[in-house]
Amino acid sequence: MATDKSASLWERLERPAPAPRQVLSPQRIAAAAVAIADAEGLEAITMRRLAAELSVAPMAPYRYVSSKDDLLELMVDHVYADLRLPGGLGWRESLRALAVRTRELMLDHRWLAQLPPQAKLALTPSRMAVAEKALAALDGLGLEADTMMSVFRGVDAYVHGAMSYESAVSAFMSEQSLTSGDELRSELAPLMTWHMQTGRYPTYQHYLRTATRKDDTRWQFDLGLDCLLDGIATRLNI
Repeated sequence: MATDKSASLWERLERPAPAPRQVLSPQRIAAAAVAIADAEGLEAITMRRLAAELSVAPMAPYRYVSSKDDLLELMVDHVYADLRLPGGLGWRESLRALAVRTRELMLDHRWLAQLPPQAKLALTPSRMAVAEKALAALDGLGLEADTMMSVFRGVDAYVHGAMSYESAVSAFMSEQSLTSGDELRSELAPLMTWHMQTGRYPTYQHYLRTATRKDDTRWQFDLGLDCLLDGIATRLNI
């Protein structure tokens, strides 16, 4: 497959494969790259490493992806293909399912929270399918097109913001060989103690002393999500 620099990755992949079909395929490349990233992080992915995992010549993957940016797009599309939304739900149930399943996807593939800007914004077929279903759930409610997109992006932004923090905590704990929230708090205790002793943060200190769900990230996520959806419903009267 000759590389056409003027065509997008997805335009090129839509073209018929040469005959006979090659040993490689976009799906095999994506699956191998995702496996590497899941196990070792994005920094472990190189074309040479990928070729070795696939048992092909170092230049072979370039028949399908012309750069690491292309490869990241392929990986994103590959994992988002697993994000399927049930049909027949109302707008709120659909967007809630989208948020929860996106969170699960990002827990399974921690590197999704660490993508460079181009890959984060990549318009891949699987991502477009997710957006289409979310917008379709809002269609027919009397909302303007701009409002529908703003609601979808607001929910998506909430998920990615929450998961960015959760992923950062997870990465820090891994780097420091911490295995629990208690160990994390012990690690941060000297600095936190200094802050609390200044007397500047009485409400935060109350939280530290009385909170019982500090490590219940799913409960925290669900509460924030429901507050967001409540706000959307009230503001738009839907």
